[in-house]
Amino acid sequence: MSNNQPIGIFDSGIGGLTVTSAIRKALPKESIVYFGDTAHMPYGEKGQSLIQDFAVGITDFLLKEKKCKAIVIACNTASAAAYETLRDHYKGQVPIINVIDPMIEEVIGDDTVKKVGIIATRTTIKSGVYQQKFTRRKPDLSYSALATPLLATMIEEGYYDNSVSTAVLEKYLSHRSLQGIDGLVLGCTHYPLIKDEINKFYKGKVRIFDSAQVVAHKLKQILEKENLLADGKQRTDHFYVSEISESFEESTRIFFAEKVKLEKADLWNNKPQ
Repeated sequence: MSNNQPIGIFDSGIGGLTVTSAIRKALPKESIVYFGDTAHMPYGEKGQSLIQDFAVGITDFLLKEKKCKAIVIACNTASAAAYETLRDHYKGQVPIINVIDPMIEEVIGDDTVKKVGIIATRTTIKSGVYQQKFTRRKPDLSYSALATPLLATMIEEGYYDNSVSTAVLEKYLSHRSLQGIDGLVLGCTHYPLIKDEINKFYKGKVRIFDSAQVVAHKLKQILEKENLLADGKQRTDHFYVSEISESFEESTRIFFAEKVKLEKADLWNNKPQ
């Protein structure tokens, strides 16, 4: 294992670029290989076994074809549905980091948070992963979970920081299940793009837990512990998707703060194009 091998990051689409952007800022010397499974997006409405199949195929590509030294599942739905499968399947090969466990650690480490809300896709909420982990790790913490299925699509279509997003957010965040919270978990990697709007709704009185920053910090800790930090001498980034379109390339500006060149990779035929 070479320190200068890249970090592999994957998501159901391009929302995971928010995590990728945070990783680039936290670890500027690291090379990155990103894969967005745009042919199968969104994962939020798909079954667990199907998501697991996709995740294994993508991880095989990142490890065998791209020789990645670590894998980041930059998707809450895939983390909920497939992390344990990947952990067991690739046990001992490379570190595999999901976006949920670092968030759990961050929340339970803040003793000022007595009740936390969780907003995410239907699949993530239905999995109960956040609820189960909070119950096990910090039984006295009160929590409430709400599926917010419109948010990811709204963000991908560019509807944020405007009257449309304001109306949708007010509808969700005013839900009775989120009343009285003093912390809110953004359980989807799209949601950091509406963090400021959410903070405005709560007038700064609720702590917003942003997975992008938390995961980037956790990855840095793991690479340091495993002595896998790059020296930055051969840094390169590559961005792959399973289905490419002009709209996806334009959307990278939204999630990554700059436009990136997307390459197509047909993983299930194992032939990057």
